[in-house]
Amino acid sequence: MIVVTGASGFIGSCLIARLNADNFNYIIAVDDFSSGINDIPNLKNKKVQEFVDRKNFISWLGVNYELVEFIFHLGARTDTTEFNFELLKELNTEYSKKIWKACCEFQIPLVYASSAATYGDGAFGYEDDHYIIPKLQPLNPYGVSKQDFDVWALDQVEKPFFWAGLKFFNVYGPNEYHKNRMASVILHAFNQIRQTGSMKLFRSHNPDFKDGGQMRDFIYVKDILNICIFLMHDRKNSAIYNAGTGQARTFVDLAKATFKALGIPENIQFVDTPEDIRDKYQYFTEAKMDKLRLIGYKQEFTSLEKGVEDYVRNYLVEKRYL
Repeated sequence: MIVVTGASGFIGSCLIARLNADNFNYIIAVDDFSSGINDIPNLKNKKVQEFVDRKNFISWLGVNYELVEFIFHLGARTDTTEFNFELLKELNTEYSKKIWKACCEFQIPLVYASSAATYGDGAFGYEDDHYIIPKLQPLNPYGVSKQDFDVWALDQVEKPFFWAGLKFFNVYGPNEYHKNRMASVILHAFNQIRQTGSMKLFRSHNPDFKDGGQMRDFIYVKDILNICIFLMHDRKNSAIYNAGTGQARTFVDLAKATFKALGIPENIQFVDTPEDIRDKYQYFTEAKMDKLRLIGYKQEFTSLEKGVEDYVRNYLVEKRYL
């Protein structure tokens, strides 16, 4: 059995689809299933052995640990505008500690989701070297909750026999339809362009960047899945790793790629960045990917243009799921 927490979410549901495609069909899906499992579009047509509510997962694992081969802990409260730190601490930090301790006790390998939000304004760069991680200063409570767990994990004497944390950069792709404001800019661009024929981007409030010139390391979700599967099979090099492409691109590049994928003339407009996130806004992120490459990861990353084209034409146009 392979456990996927956050199973009904964006990356978790995509990972289940990929595991199924690789003929891993004994999947334990863990999430908040308090509203039932029958109306979750992301999980339709997935091969799942059992659905376990996140509140019951640790006790479930205590009974079934001998059957579990691997845990992907992707579940979290991922809203970067959430300012209830106690909620984030409970769901993102403390819950992850419980899973870590269970993996130590039962000797289960673990891959967990961290975030590029831990890098804050990038003052310490974007290296995933362990000695840098305790110095990082995230800009929002979500980033703090992820940072706190990374630091805690590195400080532990007792660790799972294999573990890896993945600092996800700006992930986009199918199955993020439910994320609303937190969905990728590509999904927002697609919806805006289809409805209005134009795309609004945040104006720069930093003199070092032009309007729309803010840069992110955008990574297609299918590349994230490749990294997860690689680590599941590798199981030799425990560490925290960046999960990006290693190449930052501008929001203007992203918008142009979306217009092209839709076959619509470019019409880009600019609006002020909302005040509630303006002072916590990252103007540049770019993953350093040397560490993952050094342990043998050889897959090429999907270019922004090819990723957007695949996402738009093969998923968004007809709202298909992975």
